[in-house]
Amino acid sequence: MPIDISARFVFSLDRETDTLLQFEAAAIPEQHILSSDTRLPVAAHMARVPAQDDIGERVWLRAQGRCEVEYRASVDVHRIVTAIGALEGLAPHTLPGDTVKYLFDSRYCQADRLQSFVEGEFGALGGGARVEAMREWIADHFTYDAVSTTNTTAIDSFVERRGVCRDYAHVLIAFARASGIPARYVSAFAPGVDPPDFHALAEVFLADQTMPGGGAWYMVDATGMADPAETVKIGVGRDAADVSFITTFGWAQFEEKVIAVTQTR
Repeated sequence: MPIDISARFVFSLDRETDTLLQFEAAAIPEQHILSSDTRLPVAAHMARVPAQDDIGERVWLRAQGRCEVEYRASVDVHRIVTAIGALEGLAPHTLPGDTVKYLFDSRYCQADRLQSFVEGEFGALGGGARVEAMREWIADHFTYDAVSTTNTTAIDSFVERRGVCRDYAHVLIAFARASGIPARYVSAFAPGVDPPDFHALAEVFLADQTMPGGGAWYMVDATGMADPAETVKIGVGRDAADVSFITTFGWAQFEEKVIAVTQTR
């Protein structure tokens, strides 16, 4: 069943400024773009470039003044969803090269500082069973509360035990990396997210049951709001800094954002 998406956001630039956007559903095998319409502000320069891991595209704008972006799309998701609890992990030395960067600390996910806690809390488990236990721990111990800022890290959220989807994802990613499991941040649209917004989830790299010795990425939502079978992926990265829907290389005033995601029955 198609997922219908409507997004609109407005920001102002006091001078000609380079801005990087990533807000459109990615055209990838697990989801088919049935229709899409993107409206961008008048700009001195506009260019599309591949996003991280070639999942989705980023849009470069060089513009100034009031900038309004509108996006509408209908997307058919046909992702194969697997219960990860029974999946085995992969030893780090057997990982594909393009997954190794997702074992390292990043700007918002300081996995090294959480290794002792993770080993003490989840040390008896491995692979997908450990990921599932970590997801449940976050769900049981965190309160969904809009208290975080652009500076909030996984360590901050771990200490505070509260945050929004971005923070839940960062903590789960840091836990997984502290366990030697590659984990990346996913920006997405999903019905049922409350309040409606760009949503954040994690993906972990575990054994692929259909390919002996192989691995695959599996989506996990620590907030429990999004069903991976109904989630439209925008892009992936090491953490939120890699997949922000707007990054300005200069001063900007953010003014408005409205997101609506519904599933056609």
